[in-house]
Amino acid sequence: MAMEIASALQSDMDIIVCRKLALPNNPEGGLGAVADDGTSVLNQDVIDRNGISPEQIEYELSQVKATVKQRSLKYKGESVASRLTGKTAIIVDDGLASGITMEVAVESVKHRRPKEIIVAVPLASTKGYDRVSKVANRVVACAVARMPQFYLADFYRNWRDISDDEVLLALKQWRRRHSL
Repeated sequence: MAMEIASALQSDMDIIVCRKLALPNNPEGGLGAVADDGTSVLNQDVIDRNGISPEQIEYELSQVKATVKQRSLKYKGESVASRLTGKTAIIVDDGLASGITMEVAVESVKHRRPKEIIVAVPLASTKGYDRVSKVANRVVACAVARMPQFYLADFYRNWRDISDDEVLLALKQWRRRHSL
């Protein structure tokens, strides 16, 4: 989606690698998220409600930071992040469930001092939309779902995780087309 938007706007594109910090014994639940620049966001309500200890948080943070760093190196290599000072940054994802992963992406981009941050997604839960609206200048969603159980996969005809190889191929093609 980001590549299509960047092509339509004839703009640069960069990648932010983020990952949810899973709840112990419940990988679908998130106690926070971390971005590839080390920015992290914790969901204190979830931590308190589930009695997560500081040691559990530190353990999960260390595991996820290592995974994020590895994936960031795989996707971006040693390339330097795009300069955003004074520019509009549009952060794109396939949707917002809890919004915690997008929140950490927005917080990460804020360190690069853009003029404004717009989040663009095809769909969002009310909870995710509200969370991200507090940290981004604007959230654009084609649909906001108001339902108690929200799963992104329910809104896609063919939902599947994209492999690293598919991502790397798409990035290679993008770079080849836009380096001319």
